[in-house]
Formats: sequence, structure tokens, C-alpha cells
Amino acid sequence: MRPCAAGSSLASVPTSSGTDVIVLPGGGYAEHAPHEAEPVAAWVEEELGLRASVFRYPLHARHPVPLEALRAEIRRRRDAGAARIGMIGFSAGGHLAGLAALTPSADPREAVDFVVLAYAITSMETETYRPARIVLLGDHATPELRRETSLDALAGPSSPPFFIWHTAEDIYVPPEHTYRLAAALAANHVSHAVHVFAHGPHSLGLARGAGDAASWTALAARWIAEHATEATDRVSV
Repeated sequence: MRPCAAGSSLASVPTSSGTDVIVLPGGGYAEHAPHEAEPVAAWVEEELGLRASVFRYPLHARHPVPLEALRAEIRRRRDAGAARIGMIGFSAGGHLAGLAALTPSADPREAVDFVVLAYAITSMETETYRPARIVLLGDHATPELRRETSLDALAGPSSPPFFIWHTAEDIYVPPEHTYRLAAALAANHVSHAVHVFAHGPHSLGLARGAGDAASWTALAARWIAEHATEATDRVSV
């Protein structure tokens, strides 16, 4: 685990917080976008001093194969001593992160404590990046399956907190996806933060040099730090 970056305003977050952050790059369930992988994990470690690493979930695989693989990874990290699990997911990786956080599980080791979603696919019922839906659900997915894999349909009162950001100009995954999930979280009184920036294309990653959207990392860092501190307080009691 890397120490906090020198001079970081968030350097007070303890490196012994017991929080593991799983980074899930996008790529339409057909590839893993490199700029949404290791650079993001490095940012989390350097900025917050938290353990972070990329999980490369199965590609070209039908639901629930990617979900089962991610849940196995969460259990592995719990068994290795992680007190709290956070996830950062981009596009299709954000959809998978949301599925893991919101789909009911009988195993408490699979619980997710907080989620950051970047321009994520949240609904399989509305228009989105169609190739990703076909890879995950097939050409002839039933309305029931599309509903069961839509995050807004899965949100409930016990859902973990979410930080969600998008751009209004995203043509591949329209911002409606963020609005739908945010509305469902609000209806269930789930803690959440939502930021929709006016400009920027899909797949910005860390968005460095991308105008206002570049501020998402500072906003998310403060939000993540709050939840990592909550984990530390609980562990130290």
C-alpha cells in the first residue's frame, strides 16, 4: 500500500483503515479500458493511502458470470482481513459494481460498503451502449432479465452509499442512467452524491485536463475519505 501523497489535503486518512478499494474498468463487457484501470488504483493509493487494485472481471460472459467472479473477489478480500470494501466502476464496470452492491446476497462477506460510479450503465431497460447489453444478456433478453439487471430496480433501503458522476454530453451512456439510479436511491432514502458535468465525452477516466469534469476526483476523494474514516472509527472501538 502506498503512503498518501505529500501535501495532500486528505493525508489524515489512516492507512490502517482496513478499507480495500476494487477498481472495475469499463469496456462494454468486451474489454478492460487501460486508462480506467491501474491509473485509477494508483490515484486512490496515492491520494488516500488506501489499498486499491484492479479486478479484471470475465469478458464476453453472460450474466451472472461476471457478478459471481466479482463476489468471489470480494469474499477473498474479506477473508484476507478487509474490514470494508469500496468499489470504483466505470461504464460497464460501473454496472457490475452496482450489481454487486445492490443484488441481494445471503453471504455477509459479499457486502459492499460504498460505491463510486463513473458514467455507468445503470439500466438494461432503457437505451444504452447496446453491445454491452448484448454481451451480458444476449440478443433476446426477457423483460424480466433486463429488469433484474437494472440498478434502479435493485436499490432498496439497505443499499450502501453511492457517489455517481456523469457528463451531460455522453452519447454512449446517456446521463439518464445516472438520473434513474439517483432517483431510486433517493426514493429509498439511501445516502448518495450526484454530479453531472455539462461537458465531456464518454470514457474520461480520471478526466485530467477535461475542464469541469476533472474535479470529480477531488469531490470523490473527500467522499471516499469520509467513508474510510467511518470504517476506522468502527474498527478502533
